Amino acid sequence: MMKKILALVLALAMALSMTFAVAEDFDVEAYGATSTDLYNKILGDFYTAYQAGRSEVSNLSLRYALMAVAEAKLMEAAVYVPGTSNGGNYAIGRNAANTVTSVLWGNDSYRYHDMIIVNEDPVTSEQWDTMKAKWAELAGTGTYEQWVKDYLTGEGYTFNTEYALGYSSDPQTWDVLATSRAADSEAIVNTYDGLVEYDMENVMQPALATEWSVSEDSLTYTFKIREGVEWVDSQGRKVDDVTADDFVAGMNHMLDALGGLEYLVGSDGGCGIVNAQQYINGEISDFSLVGVKAIDEYTVQYTLEQPAPYFMTMLGYGVFAPMSREYFLSQGGGFGEEYTPDSETYLYGKDPDHIAYCGPYVVTNLTPENTIVFSANESYWNKDNINIKTITWKYNDGSDALKGYNDMKANVLASAGLNDSSLEVAKQDGWFDKYVRISATDATSFGTFMNINRTAFANVNDGAVASTQTAEEAERTNKAMQNVHFRRAIAMGYDRATYNAQSVGEELKYARVINSYTPGNFAQLTEDVTIAINGVDTTFPAGTFYGAVMQAQLDADQVAVKVWDATAEGGAGASFGFDGWYNPEAAMAELAIAIEELAAEGVVIDAEHPIYLDLPTYMASSIYVNRAQVIVSSIEESLGGLVKVNKTECQTSSEWYYAGYYTDFGYEANYDLYDVSGWGPDYGDPQTYLDTFLPDYAGYMVKCIGVY
Repeated sequence: MMKKILALVLALAMALSMTFAVAEDFDVEAYGATSTDLYNKILGDFYTAYQAGRSEVSNLSLRYALMAVAEAKLMEAAVYVPGTSNGGNYAIGRNAANTVTSVLWGNDSYRYHDMIIVNEDPVTSEQWDTMKAKWAELAGTGTYEQWVKDYLTGEGYTFNTEYALGYSSDPQTWDVLATSRAADSEAIVNTYDGLVEYDMENVMQPALATEWSVSEDSLTYTFKIREGVEWVDSQGRKVDDVTADDFVAGMNHMLDALGGLEYLVGSDGGCGIVNAQQYINGEISDFSLVGVKAIDEYTVQYTLEQPAPYFMTMLGYGVFAPMSREYFLSQGGGFGEEYTPDSETYLYGKDPDHIAYCGPYVVTNLTPENTIVFSANESYWNKDNINIKTITWKYNDGSDALKGYNDMKANVLASAGLNDSSLEVAKQDGWFDKYVRISATDATSFGTFMNINRTAFANVNDGAVASTQTAEEAERTNKAMQNVHFRRAIAMGYDRATYNAQSVGEELKYARVINSYTPGNFAQLTEDVTIAINGVDTTFPAGTFYGAVMQAQLDADQVAVKVWDATAEGGAGASFGFDGWYNPEAAMAELAIAIEELAAEGVVIDAEHPIYLDLPTYMASSIYVNRAQVIVSSIEESLGGLVKVNKTECQTSSEWYYAGYYTDFGYEANYDLYDVSGWGPDYGDPQTYLDTFLPDYAGYMVKCIGVY
């Protein structure tokens, strides 16, 4: 039960302007009730549709289709407007397209053993596009790798067995089970194999598990472990055999180390391995009660508290990595109360010489802030089937803006992204026209949030970033923001491509524009599925992407938003690379409906009585100021001046973050529009995104729209 607590909030002043104040005895319970009422009104359709998808645990294709319908309802609510992602930059390189997995979760995309690198000049733009189109055609057939080798051979290329790439941060630990840092995991993942691994065609393949089964109740996953696999040290000397117990020891150590990713196996946001959350919380100390068991020497079993259809997609994360118990103990390791990482005798993971290897590479050279060399593991069980024999990381601190480009041209590095400086050089020397490609975007979703229940009008930590809205203006704004047609008008009136151009340039302004919360290619139906779209049975064939189902629901609801382009990415389809929201004509049509509906509530919107929206803006950065100005000008122009956007000035990054990003609850959100936060996936199921919009303080992102 929520209790009344003292909290820093902002009350509407009796005077004409807002003032920062401490509201004594703020009724959080009443706030929660208001949040629930607003959530049900605004996101009720999403929630109902989502529960139908979330509860479907036996048929994944049906689950994905139902979740896509739910996300369409979330997009229609227009409380969150997708904006941008990571990636979408110019690059030039000698790597063949799509020869590492492009799945959008886990660490397998940093496993480089199957990568194809050419010795000669980089692959051309035309060749890159040809390979991408062929990958879209062949994905799932198991034939793309041989095709691309034959294709590049026919184009006159030979193949390099070394992959050299730049890096900017040394690993801080070599213990993959005790870290959440990307710079650590991206290195260590090449030193061990997991149970399974996604190949370059995004098909899950056996790795240390040769086969697996799932119980009828979907609670127990049993894996047969590959026999004859060895653990070796950094000198290649055998130290142990890989057995089922290595996965038990690894999980035990991970839950002792609490490196930051343990939530993935708990019940608070993870797959819910039996008693993992209790072990994390310290409620139990006996690891034998946790649902990870070695049934025999070569059989490991995981037991879940409730079905998690996405469980298999989580196995690419380091939290499921194996660890030799015997080797760990020999390096001063211990379990439970005997885990003492700060002791002088604890050596495990301190450097590459104090870990055991069962993957394709061992680290043979580590010179901090200079070079890391991964050499082929001669004892690796699959050593005859890897394309890359050596991975070389070369340090680049970024001080020389042209270093990466020059190293790529000299074939010191296989590829390089282009920054402003190297872009100009590449255009001058002709390499841009001949070799450039646009890098893929990832699965991170950044966007703009709309506050439907604003109660804070200055930052709650210190009173900075105060609004200039009057009490009457604030009340009118809240009522307007609770109208779906008004929110859609804002969403459709916002030029997101020009917004992105402020950071990546005019040429690439569409490259990283995203149009949905969950990427449209994040999930794909593996069988025909029939669901009701507005009461009409609609069949989606096997191979249909999540985004296509989402688009079908949006079209049926006659909402003028495009989230999926089936012709993009060489015919593979995509939800990025175009602006499917910006539509000034549709925005004005939505605003006209909103004006009529709000007039019935006593809210008049006209030239003399516009709606005012506050947008916190980081004034120390010209890029952020320019992006904010795009939001201001495009919305005001699209909506005929009937909506005014005010850049509330943040002089420091802390002020900017405390306006919304650092807040814990919706009642602390000091904005009407906010473009700072975002989300990326934890596993390969749309639930990893959609759970963030669950009600009653359960969803991480609902606070960003002013509720809970």
